[in-house]
Amino acid sequence: MHATPQGTGRMQRVLQVSLVLTFAYVLVTFFAGLHAHSLALISEAGHNVSDFLALALSFVAVHFQTRPATPEKTFGYQRAGVLAAFVNAVTLVVLAVWIAVAAIHRLSAPVAVAPKTMMIVAAIGVLMNGVIAGLLWKCAGDLNIRSVFLHMLGDTLSTAAVIAGGAGIFFTKMYWIDPVLSLAIAGLVLWSAVGVVRETLNILLEGTPRGLRLAQVREAMLGVGGVLDVHDLHVWSLGSNSHALASHILVEDAPVSDCAEILERVNGTLRDHFHIQHTTIQVEIVGCETTHGCSAPPEMEAVTGHAHHHHGHDHAH
Repeated sequence: MHATPQGTGRMQRVLQVSLVLTFAYVLVTFFAGLHAHSLALISEAGHNVSDFLALALSFVAVHFQTRPATPEKTFGYQRAGVLAAFVNAVTLVVLAVWIAVAAIHRLSAPVAVAPKTMMIVAAIGVLMNGVIAGLLWKCAGDLNIRSVFLHMLGDTLSTAAVIAGGAGIFFTKMYWIDPVLSLAIAGLVLWSAVGVVRETLNILLEGTPRGLRLAQVREAMLGVGGVLDVHDLHVWSLGSNSHALASHILVEDAPVSDCAEILERVNGTLRDHFHIQHTTIQVEIVGCETTHGCSAPPEMEAVTGHAHHHHGHDHAH
């Protein structure tokens, strides 16, 4: 379902504040990294550039998600956020590989770094990223926003590690700590990104929504009185928080009013137990020779068509 105007406005404000803070921190971290000869700080700057792009993509996606459905876009732009999350995650994977390669190269040729500068800049980063992550957490139910939240949470942890690394270098003069920290940051970035890539690909490929088991949906539908069989069952995600279902159900030959009541109960079960709001359910009557495309009498057309749609346009699946 689309975000409410109020929720969307809050997300946009949070993203706007995050964009300004992140851009300022990118500049500070990059120039401080050059001054301190710290790959860990430069890696942090690169990581935050990806965060800035992630925030910008998410801001655009939130705007698109509020646009209504049209005859050309019958589900609206609900997947705009999913696409943004996918692009963000893929860029993170590329960034993690770049950081790892650079860190391995520096391990073979250690460079003296300025630990005090590392610690001061990293402390600023922990504060900024922590604030942004906290703001985003309130909206993290949306996959698009959650992908950015993971960005910022990873930044908070990795920047805290830079503080620890700076302290280690300050007291021991072991400059290999800097590239080792960079490798750890790259691993953290990669781990968070792969999870988002998997989830977004599952949505884009119309897989069964995360955390939902098709067998349980079928059993719940069969548990509704009057439903004899459930087949051609498909469940997929329209967006990160909106799921759709298409299915055929078999019922006994009965008056239209009885079939409509069964359909109402099926939709209530799907809505209450699985948060599935958009359904297309075809009712088939016992006695038809064919399982698929069974023709119901004219009076059944109201029942065999779309049920409890939240979108006004038909769709193919």
